[in-house]
Amino acid sequence: MSREILMLVDALAREKNVDREVVFGAVEAALASATKRLYEGEADVRVQIDRETGEYESFRRWHVVPDEAGLQLPDSEILLFEAREQIPDIEVGDYIEEPIESIAFGRIGAQAAKQVILQKIRDAEREQILNDFLARNDKIFNGTVKRLDKGDVIVESGKVDARLRRGDLIPKENLRVGDRVRAVITKIDRTARGPQIEISRTAPEFMIELFRLEVPEIEQGLLEIKSCAREPGVRAKIAVVSHDRRVDPIGTCVGIRGSRVTAVTNELGGERVDIVLWSEDPAQFVIGALAPANVSSIVVDEEKHAMDVAVDEENLALAIGRTGQNVRLASELTGWKINILSAEESDARNTQEIEKMRSLFVEKLDVDQEVADILIAEGFTSLEELAYVPINEMLEIEAFDEDTVNELRERARNALLTQEIAREQKLDEVDEALKSLEGLSTEDLALLAEAGVLTLDDLGDLATDELAGILHTDDERAAALILKARAHWFDA
Repeated sequence: MSREILMLVDALAREKNVDREVVFGAVEAALASATKRLYEGEADVRVQIDRETGEYESFRRWHVVPDEAGLQLPDSEILLFEAREQIPDIEVGDYIEEPIESIAFGRIGAQAAKQVILQKIRDAEREQILNDFLARNDKIFNGTVKRLDKGDVIVESGKVDARLRRGDLIPKENLRVGDRVRAVITKIDRTARGPQIEISRTAPEFMIELFRLEVPEIEQGLLEIKSCAREPGVRAKIAVVSHDRRVDPIGTCVGIRGSRVTAVTNELGGERVDIVLWSEDPAQFVIGALAPANVSSIVVDEEKHAMDVAVDEENLALAIGRTGQNVRLASELTGWKINILSAEESDARNTQEIEKMRSLFVEKLDVDQEVADILIAEGFTSLEELAYVPINEMLEIEAFDEDTVNELRERARNALLTQEIAREQKLDEVDEALKSLEGLSTEDLALLAEAGVLTLDDLGDLATDELAGILHTDDERAAALILKARAHWFDA
């Protein structure tokens, strides 16, 4: 019988072109499955075949679980304290095994054994085909539409199938069986029963890979695509940078008479592509990303990671784009929140900001409006800047002598100290439950206290936009904090 097993393993390994170890594992699984039927309940059986002789042994085994967990599967589990009565140094997760009588290979039922073996081999073949495909390290999947599956498209390339989901199709794209398809690989799911590769034609990575194919300079490292934003089938923006002064990044991506960018556009159903020059300076990057609109002025808010961009009336529609498309893509491309303002709105906002700073300096420094305006004109926007900027910079201000500079710095520091003391006193009023809420920093708590939000209920009663305004954060984080604050309502 042992010789029969070795002959079967060798024959199947050759026939199916899989490793002998895979076939041995399948035969062991078939023997174990047949042996389990001799026992009631969910017994766990392991079979070990000697790879040289074909002789095999069978074991019934029990999985060691923590004492406090209890037995969920009494037929195949054992508590730790019981296991240690047999093996003193055994640990949770180990197995206790007991030799049992092996079932004769001929009594398994040839058909049942064959089914288990063939299924294992099919799984191994499938895994091998997938591994061979992935070893090529292709980013783009080239294939033919094999069939449609509930709105999804199944694409085959050789022996490998991929799933192109309905949401990853370019809008209005109509694929039929037999059509050639290219898409970027987005996910590998080895546990999937059907196609294990997922692909997309709408992902920004697809456009990046298409440009990589069309523009050899990218593969050579002379150019780099830094980011990409798409509205599939309609419009897209890519940001490029050159690592060689002799190479024009935009012209190289466009190609002679637009040949390169046209090839990408044709693949994507006419999707128009704006090629933007990437810059380390965020403001310059945003200005480029908003093309073809011309920007009049730009104000950067590092804290909110946002920019207020002013454009004149004739550029307003261009900057925003149809249904906000241009500014939306520019924001996604740069990673900055972009607020488009008309020149009038920008002037009004600047006037408001200046008035706010003027009031701050007049009140906190106890100076007149003229001194406050000089400070604003010199670029000071906060008490912190005034208190801690190098003194040499302030001494360069023609309107102030050294005594005035020292007095202003001293008043700014005293004002900051007073603010900090008031903030600490306000923090003492904050309820302990609010202080311990996950996700709130000390700075957040101080801002909440200044706004009169002192308890979990106070926080839970806020609207998302109210909290976002208080904490100078985005709506997503504000909504999450409000939900956490309200959690105790539902517990109660």
